[in-house]
Amino acid sequence: MALPANPLPKFDRLPKHVAVIMDGNGRWARKRGLPRIAGHKVGIESVREVIRAARELGIGHLTLYAFSTENWSRPKSEVGFIMRLLTLYLKRERSELHEKGVRVASIGRIEGLPAALFKELKACMEFTAGNRGMVLTLALNYGARQEILDAARRFPRRASGGRARSGATDEDRFSALLGTAGMPDVDFVIRTSGEMRLSNFLLWQVAYAELYFTPTYWPDFRRPQFLEALRDYARRERRFGDIAPRSA
Repeated sequence: MALPANPLPKFDRLPKHVAVIMDGNGRWARKRGLPRIAGHKVGIESVREVIRAARELGIGHLTLYAFSTENWSRPKSEVGFIMRLLTLYLKRERSELHEKGVRVASIGRIEGLPAALFKELKACMEFTAGNRGMVLTLALNYGARQEILDAARRFPRRASGGRARSGATDEDRFSALLGTAGMPDVDFVIRTSGEMRLSNFLLWQVAYAELYFTPTYWPDFRRPQFLEALRDYARRERRFGDIAPRSA
């Protein structure tokens, strides 16, 4: 008989949009005398646990930094394994994500992904497109500077075309050209493995985000570690440059 899952704690305040830099798979494996790919494989279970916990808590948006534009410089064997692992993950998890009302989205130049992964990602997004629960965004072949440059190239045409909604600011119009258009800005960034940098991730969207760095490697970052990060967020006062704290 399966044991019931541990009940989720109550939080006075939760972020609307959490973004995670999933770092440390290779170092986790190396410490155990394993090949780097072993860390990526075990890290998939961390992905599952964090997605499930975020959905159960009612977090509206979860964005995972799955593969950056810089990651192509890794050994071809490792890159190939990551691409196959992501393809298999989407294929296996699509039904559960759909049943739980999760909508899958993506940011980044996904047309540059291997054909099998691109096909599975598109199928997963189409299959879950009508869902109204949590939005799970996968950042794949993603780089924030490139995203901002692409938006900047389109901005003059969009601004002069009269298509922006009445009363929208230039900031609103520019945000609408990013891959995260329609999503709230990121409230909370989590990075695992002890590194303290953003690594070209959502640089526009995290302007006022709270940052959380943990030495825990991604394969060891599971439900308890995610909940502890959220407890840390709940204790903070967000000021957005003002004097009085705001509740967001």
